[in-house]
Amino acid sequence: MSAGGPAKVAGVIGWPVRQSLSPRLYGHWLAEYGIEGAFVALPTRPEDFSTVLRGLRLGGFRGVSVTVPHKEAAFALADRCDAAALAAGAVNQLVFQDDGSITGLNTDAGGLAASLREALGAETLTGKPAILLGAGGAARAAILALNDLGASEIRILNRNRLRAETLAAALAASVSARLVPVGLQDWAGAAGDAALIVQATNAGMKGAAPLDLALEALPKTATVCDIVYNPLETMLLKQARALGLKTVDGLGMLMYQAVPAFRAFFGVEPKVTPQLRRVLEDALAHG
Repeated sequence: MSAGGPAKVAGVIGWPVRQSLSPRLYGHWLAEYGIEGAFVALPTRPEDFSTVLRGLRLGGFRGVSVTVPHKEAAFALADRCDAAALAAGAVNQLVFQDDGSITGLNTDAGGLAASLREALGAETLTGKPAILLGAGGAARAAILALNDLGASEIRILNRNRLRAETLAAALAASVSARLVPVGLQDWAGAAGDAALIVQATNAGMKGAAPLDLALEALPKTATVCDIVYNPLETMLLKQARALGLKTVDGLGMLMYQAVPAFRAFFGVEPKVTPQLRRVLEDALAHG
């Protein structure tokens, strides 16, 4: 298959961004669908974010995937946003339109929900409590995903309890699940009946310190999900696996959140396949 027309270019913008698998992911799809295009890494300091975006748009880029620490800044700079981005207050995809405007999308929520459905089944979380670790842009998307999966209650744990309270207040009207801010000192009480825990911070990412949680407080039927994908098995997931808990790594979310972005950038609806996962696992294994 050939997409035809001039070459199409997009990229992933973050700081740092060298660890991102997105160029490999998008490159696989570009080759698979015979599209003349490129997807590149764009390391960008926070203070340079708006300037770089302006240059990319003027330079003919179709848009950018947005990673830490720029997701909330991307939301502020977008001319219009989809419903998920408006609810989350964060954007992980910016699409440059022909009229010069910028559309912000949040595909993280849908990507996480799709990954968890694939790993656990559609009804696993229905009517059950979940725990969310973090209160940043990724955590906002995770709340939408957990709500979409039917969680009855989402307990938001953050070192800074005020941030958890602020997040709960901001999203309470957008979800049907009860949002409960919880301090890390209350971890044991919050964990006792949780069906799922989602780690939505940078903790455990390559080069970052892992979280220190006593996972023994979780029921044996609980699942631990870490949205970090580099390393693929974080210390949190290793600890969970050692306790016999089911685990879900961050690679599924990465793949599924990229589907609507690839469609917006390159005009083709790509498929998430076992082959794609093998390509990304190989990339992680070989640095």
